[in-house]
Amino acid sequence: MNPRSFTTTLSLFFILFVFTLCIAPLIGSSNINLARAFSSSINLSNNTDANILFQVRLPRILLGALAGAALSVAGAIFQALLRNDLAAPFTLGVSSGAALGAVIAIALNLNFYMLGIPLVSIFSFLGSLGSIMLVFSLVRTRHGELPTGVLLLAGVTVNFFFAAMVMFIHYLADFGQSFRIIRWLMGGLDITNYKTVLTIFPVLFLGFFILMIISRDLNLISTGAYSASSRGVDVSKVQKLGFITASLITGIVVANCGPIGFVGLIVPHTVRLLVGPDLRIL
Repeated sequence: MNPRSFTTTLSLFFILFVFTLCIAPLIGSSNINLARAFSSSINLSNNTDANILFQVRLPRILLGALAGAALSVAGAIFQALLRNDLAAPFTLGVSSGAALGAVIAIALNLNFYMLGIPLVSIFSFLGSLGSIMLVFSLVRTRHGELPTGVLLLAGVTVNFFFAAMVMFIHYLADFGQSFRIIRWLMGGLDITNYKTVLTIFPVLFLGFFILMIISRDLNLISTGAYSASSRGVDVSKVQKLGFITASLITGIVVANCGPIGFVGLIVPHTVRLLVGPDLRIL
């Protein structure tokens, strides 16, 4: 893609993104009056329109944008590194590990906060980290690269094991805990605030930045490890950095939003049809 087409493509997608952010808060079960919502002469506590727009809808929209971006980027990375069109952010068991952590916290009735963060979210993120460590401990580097077939099999195995543990804990839970477990496993953006958005944004931005830096090497690896190695790419290092970074940004999204998986599978394919497979653009 030449520089002019690249700039045009990015500009069009940015305009679409901003348009979506402006329109989405206006859609909901209650109609709001924008003039009243932005009125400075009305006390915010008595302004229903302003409360709905700024305290309820806007943080959800922003969290949805960050979650969708993170899962889509992670999906694109997994599809490129595993060279599998059905790969998704949850392929390596990140989702089931996060779910197990959250379910354990719910079953133990850990309903309080640490540093302003719910313990359920903290346990969920720790579960995702545990699943990543477990998967990579099962895989050995071979000939300077990670065997993607073994990595995929290890991820699926860990996924099923953690899913079985979630079902077992769910079976032992009481009615109230069972309801909370099911609600968390459904995923969603309904309970959030600006603090949640500000907490996950720096981590996701750092993950995007790292993946952007290694995107050229990821392009070469996606065409074949031996070809990338012959061009000077440290295949094992880039593979591990790509997999771990993509898994971590997936883990922090799942910890706050629950397992929302379809976005990470379908969005990379949709955008790839429009801009091509180059990960620097995708």
